[in-house]
Amino acid sequence: MPTPADVWAAFDAMRQQGPLVQNITNYVAMDLSANALLAAGASPAMVHAREEAADFAGIAGAVVVNIGTLSPSWVESMHDAARVARERGTPWVLDPVAAGATSYRTKTAAELLELNPTVVRGNASEILALAGAAGSGKGVDSTDASSAAVDAAADLAGRTGGVVAVTGDVDVVTDGTRTVRVTGGDPMMAKVTAMGCAASAIVGAFLATADEPLLATVCALAVFGLAGERAAVGSPGPGTLRWRLLDELYTLNERAVISGVRLS
Repeated sequence: MPTPADVWAAFDAMRQQGPLVQNITNYVAMDLSANALLAAGASPAMVHAREEAADFAGIAGAVVVNIGTLSPSWVESMHDAARVARERGTPWVLDPVAAGATSYRTKTAAELLELNPTVVRGNASEILALAGAAGSGKGVDSTDASSAAVDAAADLAGRTGGVVAVTGDVDVVTDGTRTVRVTGGDPMMAKVTAMGCAASAIVGAFLATADEPLLATVCALAVFGLAGERAAVGSPGPGTLRWRLLDELYTLNERAVISGVRLS
């Protein structure tokens, strides 16, 4: 079981190394994902053109593939970058936004899953849909609790050989054998678009500088959740929380992380 001290050690190492993280993500998420990575200490690259996506995956420390705003050319870039990442042993994250909502979206997510992502990060409905269960997602939102997808996540992790993270009121991270729960965040975070996408980007940054994917994912989600929880204190609404989240990612220190992270 990772400890809060492990979370701080992983966060500190990521900050010191400042990894380059390639994001093939959606239009809605680009700004928040890039700024969250910068605030946390990583270097973002929002590279999605097919002419360079694969080449860039060859130099990135991690690749994050987010299917939020799909188009055929972007899907090709996603496949190219994920394939290069797998071939080179570069960690990559699949964020299956709204999987299960349409056949095109579900098919795309399933095809990318065949390229063995290091981590799949999604809400409960998305994970249930990917695992072949009947989630009740509403567009990109989840109406399933993360606890409803624990078994589906473990099954999915066993099939991919990677880690699956179900984020929600309590985040559940599993590799099919080990399961860790991360408590944090704030309900107001759901009122800021692309929060989940930014969390996936932060997972990519931690993967780039850690040897163990389960530990990296737990640490990334713990830091992101703690930053959101602290940002919500005194925020009158989601607009304030959004910019305060970036400030918290930038200013979090060892004392705050060790005293604030809650794992079980």
